Amino acid sequence: MQTEDAASKDINAAPNLALDDGSRPRPGETSVVWTLWLTYGAFYFCRVNISAAVPGLQAPTHEGGLGIEAETVGWILGSLKITYAIGQLINGQLSERLPARKMLAIGMLGSAALCVCFGAGTAAYFLLFVWAMNGYCQSLGWTPCVRVMANWIPITRRGKVIGIVGTGYQVTAALAVIVAGHSAELLGWRGAMFVPAVLLAACSIVMFLFLKEHPDDVSAANPTGPSITANSVKRPWSEVAYLTITNPALWLLGISLGMLNACRYGYSDWGLAHLSEVQKTGLGKSALKIAVLPVGAVAGVFLSGWATDRFFGSRRAPVICVLLLLLGIMTLFYDAVVRASASGTVVLLVLIGFCTFGPQVLLVGTAPADLAREGTSAAAAGFVNFMGYVGAALAGDVLTGYLYQNYGWEVAIYAWAACAFIAALTAGVLWTRSSSS
Repeated sequence: MQTEDAASKDINAAPNLALDDGSRPRPGETSVVWTLWLTYGAFYFCRVNISAAVPGLQAPTHEGGLGIEAETVGWILGSLKITYAIGQLINGQLSERLPARKMLAIGMLGSAALCVCFGAGTAAYFLLFVWAMNGYCQSLGWTPCVRVMANWIPITRRGKVIGIVGTGYQVTAALAVIVAGHSAELLGWRGAMFVPAVLLAACSIVMFLFLKEHPDDVSAANPTGPSITANSVKRPWSEVAYLTITNPALWLLGISLGMLNACRYGYSDWGLAHLSEVQKTGLGKSALKIAVLPVGAVAGVFLSGWATDRFFGSRRAPVICVLLLLLGIMTLFYDAVVRASASGTVVLLVLIGFCTFGPQVLLVGTAPADLAREGTSAAAAGFVNFMGYVGAALAGDVLTGYLYQNYGWEVAIYAWAACAFIAALTAGVLWTRSSSS
């Protein structure tokens, strides 16, 4: 234990750190934030790329497709969400104890390998199994990132930082759609699997080399610098599970995220097929239009996180609720706009991206971390994501496939709008809540 004189010397030697109120970045924090930006974003190369493969999965075999019905494709798409949800629940617990870099490396390399297997497959049930396994590998991405952010970032700056990190998977999602769309045109639908797999594997190497999980890792690498200790409460598994499941705020966040994800993955998984069918354009051109979703999303993610800290005292629900209401309204008109105007479609997709991913990034990371009980931030994010991806699978992919096959695109898209409205109402219950502390 330090004596009073020794402590005084430390304060004089590093006054800014000793009196740190959390308003200034710690040494090494900027590098960590941008490494997380790339790391989690890279997972999307092997997640949203399937949207470019959907038309090929449904195309007749004599045209190079597999002839799979839309409802079955919906189950294939939904299988990733179901295993992703289960993985979030499990990995939220594991992330409190296991090294984040190892979990992320396993997830990234495993997902890349499974994309290659999917591209080599032919039978529907095999593809369903492989894509489901990919869902679990994908679930190794977010909760370790949340754990690292909780180690590094105080609550007073968390909205802004997650806004920065959240733009990463908007940029890579746009890039992945473009790469996958053009790969499918040039190499067939299997190209949409093979090329993104190479990109994800390369990003895993960057992550493993540069990610620092804890401020003390920087201190250990620089022993002449000051030591910084972040909150590292460790609880037994049973206690973490109990504190998470009995937190009513997390249930409300989970329901809201589930309904939002149903709408979000309607656009992400089915939007490319909808555009290419309705506007009679090739996959490459349709992919460029769908890729503007993340353009609006980048602005939505950054500005929504900043607005919650700047105008609402770190309360996330008001911004979430308002943006979700706007998303529902715009979705009601989406199919009509697509049929009437190509340029109007692009503008509307930018706005939809803004109103989708602004609340989404708050629901998956910032709000659960804020409302979690101490020492359970990663578990809280995992629990909320579990509920979110169950909603994405059932109310999103499976329901969309059924409604499209039996009633057409218009009815399916109206269902997306209904989900956005339900998400807004659920988030609104938490309007006055900021932190559980």
